[in-house]
Amino acid sequence: MREQEITRLVAEGLSNKEIARTARISEGTVKIHLYNIYQKLGVSNRTSLASYAHQVRVSRMTRS
Repeated sequence: MREQEITRLVAEGLSNKEIARTARISEGTVKIHLYNIYQKLGVSNRTSLASYAHQVRVSRMTRS
């Protein structure tokens, strides 16, 4: 659940500091979550993560 929230916030263009403030967690925790997300999805950076998130969103919209 938290990883989905962080992925959404990255896709919205927020920085780690902004994500931490929004999610009420430390920047270090944001970095840990991002590392785990990258590993699970096989992406290497936030740009790839944002692209992935947008693709998933579009895919869900076209299925409805």
